[in-house]
Amino acid sequence: MVAVLFATICLPVALLVATPPQTAPNHVFDLQGHAVDPFHTAPGKIVVFLFIRTDCPISNRYAPTIQDLSARYSKQVAFFLVYPIASETPEQIRKHLEEYRYHLPALRDPELKLARESQVRVTPEAAVFSPDRKLLYHGRIDDWYVEFARARRAPTTHDLASAIDSALSEKSSSPTSAPAIGCFIPGLT
Repeated sequence: MVAVLFATICLPVALLVATPPQTAPNHVFDLQGHAVDPFHTAPGKIVVFLFIRTDCPISNRYAPTIQDLSARYSKQVAFFLVYPIASETPEQIRKHLEEYRYHLPALRDPELKLARESQVRVTPEAAVFSPDRKLLYHGRIDDWYVEFARARRAPTTHDLASAIDSALSEKSSSPTSAPAIGCFIPGLT
């Protein structure tokens, strides 16, 4: 019994030791396991992170909206899907990307560093950053969901699009937010 308990507790530690070390504090990982700083891959652009998870029904219902927004702003804004659940494997994420026909770069944030910097709590939730890495907005994509199990027929406000428009016109001064409804991201305090 003690040996089984010891193996159960120590196995995750052994797995953490085997993962490649991060080279900078704010890196997340691509699906090949390489550390990436998305701000360096999009110099001079507004950066939008969309935090989603493979098993969140609300995240999955937003796939068409996310794709429409990324297509509409693609010339001025860099969009990234961020998967903050440590247990979601690159294979699961690739399958999710294919199933929902996503064509956006996907990142893993298993240590929740980007989630904390973005001040998000649930999926789906968005964060908009200026080119100089200043958080301009975090919160819902729109007000489609009134509560977890209840949605409107159509959204009446488009918070993320408004935040992007404001960032592009450089009207943002202090970060704004709108409460998001979705699946909680475990491990955030």
